[in-house]
Amino acid sequence: MEIADYIVAEDRQLVESALAGDDVAFAYLSNRYRDAIRQLLVQRVGSDDDADDLLQETFIKVYLHLDRYNPAYTFGQWIYTIARNTFIDFYRRRQEELPIDERFSAPAATTPNPEESVIRLQLRSQIDQCLNRLTPRYARLIRMRFLEEYSYEEIAERLEIPLGTVKTQIHRAREQMCDLIRRGGHI
Repeated sequence: MEIADYIVAEDRQLVESALAGDDVAFAYLSNRYRDAIRQLLVQRVGSDDDADDLLQETFIKVYLHLDRYNPAYTFGQWIYTIARNTFIDFYRRRQEELPIDERFSAPAATTPNPEESVIRLQLRSQIDQCLNRLTPRYARLIRMRFLEEYSYEEIAERLEIPLGTVKTQIHRAREQMCDLIRRGGHI
């Protein structure tokens, strides 16, 4: 391919070329998204060094798993998902490194007042009670989707069930959860 061909090629063409062993195609593909992904990571981690590390880790994952890209989605969506998951992994690792008393404390700048703290604890307690009253499968789906922020696709992959089933079950679980919350946690 000529340089001009790489510049005007669609993402899918570049993916196909990269899968065929064309490293220049992968370089052009990654350059298209590098700045946007880096900016996203800087906003989330607040540190240029950490963002650069996460950016590199993201593109390594993209390169290693390029054969898993599904053209039904835009390449931008796919790479964004990888970057988001890389950030989540980073955040979890950071949380595990903190002493236990710091893991669950809010940052000083956003520390809630005592009244807000009590309300948050009550809400969290109510949510936990409702989750405990759901079937284990529904509770797991609610936790994965809304507390751990997995995408529907990630949940389907992790649980090895069809995407449609995940969406249906999350919808049902959410309805049951809302009913429980409305009734104050009682079935």
